[in-house]
Amino acid sequence: METVGILGGTGPAGRGVAVRLASAGHDVVLGSRDASRASDVAKAINEGLTGTITGASNDVAAVCDVVVVATPWDSAIATVTPLRDQLAGKIVISMVNALTREGRELLPLYPARGSMAAQLAFALPTSQVVGAFHHLPAAQMQDLDSGLDADVLIFSDHASALDHVVELVDALPGLRAVAAGSMSLASPIEAFTAVCISVNIRHKAHSYVKLAGLDQ
Repeated sequence: METVGILGGTGPAGRGVAVRLASAGHDVVLGSRDASRASDVAKAINEGLTGTITGASNDVAAVCDVVVVATPWDSAIATVTPLRDQLAGKIVISMVNALTREGRELLPLYPARGSMAAQLAFALPTSQVVGAFHHLPAAQMQDLDSGLDADVLIFSDHASALDHVVELVDALPGLRAVAAGSMSLASPIEAFTAVCISVNIRHKAHSYVKLAGLDQ
């Protein structure tokens, strides 16, 4: 079973992905700028799981077999750039969304290259960047008893990496992987996260994406 590092993994979204990965048997390293805080967070959520969750610095998390970027959008590039050598040749999963809040709504922002996944791909030219985990409610991800039954849209310009992440996500409880296509879909997929969060704020709900009409 491969190890998975999560850069910026101490936030709600990173914690949710970590719990789902560890429940499927992966050993997960929560990365953070503050290794001691990461260790404390990991201890708090590392109970009753098949795999393990440990906390460490981001550079330790970057040594794992597969690496997820779960940082806030405005620190993602600054986080990965010093780790370029550690991330070379690896699958790097971007779950980063560039969003801003106006009133009760979240609105999408559009980086210079159109999406955060494209920004990461440019910053990490020797890595295989794959987009995934964008539309998931963090609290339900962390709660394995929440009844979550969500689809995860996955995109990449690297066919083998996309297939690998599809297989990885399909093995996680409560999630179904849906291969969406190439990096050209990154912008609309990331932007739709703003719609999901805004709907949940307005309706005080924890809804998520589920596509009908696909073969199981």
